[in-house]
Amino acid sequence: MKFKKLGLNLALMAATAAASIGMTASAYAADTIKVGVLHSLSGTMAISETTLKDTVLMMVAEQNKKGGLLGKKLEAVVVDPASNWPLFAEKTRELLTKDKVDVIFGCWTSVSRKSVLPVIEELNGLLFYPVQYEGEESSKNVFYTGAAPNQQAVPAVDYLMKDLKVKRWVLAGTDYVYPRTTNKVLEAYLKSKGVKQEDIMISYTPFGHSDWQSIVSDIKKFGSAGKKTAVVSTINGDANVPFYKELGNQGITSQKIPVVAFSVGEEELSGIDTKPLVGHLAAWNYFQSVKSPENDAFIKQWKAFAGPKRVTNDPMEATYIGFKMWVQAVEKAKTTATDKVEQAMIGQKVKNLTGGTAVMNKNHHLSKPVLIGEIQDNGQFEVVSATKGVVEGDAWSDYLPGSKDLIADWTAPIKCGNYNTKTKKCSGQNY
Repeated sequence: MKFKKLGLNLALMAATAAASIGMTASAYAADTIKVGVLHSLSGTMAISETTLKDTVLMMVAEQNKKGGLLGKKLEAVVVDPASNWPLFAEKTRELLTKDKVDVIFGCWTSVSRKSVLPVIEELNGLLFYPVQYEGEESSKNVFYTGAAPNQQAVPAVDYLMKDLKVKRWVLAGTDYVYPRTTNKVLEAYLKSKGVKQEDIMISYTPFGHSDWQSIVSDIKKFGSAGKKTAVVSTINGDANVPFYKELGNQGITSQKIPVVAFSVGEEELSGIDTKPLVGHLAAWNYFQSVKSPENDAFIKQWKAFAGPKRVTNDPMEATYIGFKMWVQAVEKAKTTATDKVEQAMIGQKVKNLTGGTAVMNKNHHLSKPVLIGEIQDNGQFEVVSATKGVVEGDAWSDYLPGSKDLIADWTAPIKCGNYNTKTKKCSGQNY
């Protein structure tokens, strides 16, 4: 009987140990900080967004080499919303409710961000949005690490107006919220500078547009009125490839009608022949060609991670800055809880890769430098204009009637994304 009892006890001990090991393994598997990656890996925006997915994976790997965060490893959860705007919302809900991610880095187009916004606010998640956008928004649950219009679009127009003496303006964009709102800001700004309506041409095309012959012909005709003409481009995604090709086909050089783009960077240029594009421009807050110790280190890290032929670009730097700030905020808050991290984010600082320091302001937008770059035949940009210091991102435009009295301030006592300075009231989301 003693032997039987001893055998039973040993069996129970073994079963308990096995269960304990299983529980420990299960607990360890769950004991990670999950980072959601919400970027299109297929469809029209994959040309731009795939690189940002890789950037987040690189940052996660780097942080894990440092020992993780709060004593835990970071785990990337990657989904593909496939350039399908409603699918962005579905994937966001899945990341927050099923995968239980602690933060999401993602979206490129504003239509995808607008799709995500009600979900991220409903479920109190945290989104880092790394791409230039139209402004007119500030959410408690979003940090905007790309450029607002006053950090890209308006300075680009100023450069064209003052340095290139442009008098006629083509505002060409993809047909969705970012180009349309940005062009409303630019149209109002141009008119405030004395530009007449007949000297402004506005054109929109769908995502993935490929037949540019008639539109480029219209641009060429518009530019033949005897006044210096430029194209301000908010064309997004893979439609840029046939657009620039058609410019070359019709002999539109940068000397005749310069194009300044807000969505074309090193990544988009890496897949096309850039010789016909030499001299055309882009406005960003970062270019790979800028020399600094921080940028040299970032480029070296990226090429080691992704391959020697891969290039860097502005939304990558915005992702890098946002990720670094999020890590610092989590360490400060000692938790990944959204409300505490959100408050800890305000005032965070990270060195820009092109000089100076990025600061996260009370309106959830960064202070960043503004650079104008000229396309070179190697697919890189030569900086032709740069602000002396950083420019604070403005959530609400000073040039739109419904916005000029609004501010965003997520600190006490205001804690509101669209606070009217005249009525002293918050008309949207607040605490």
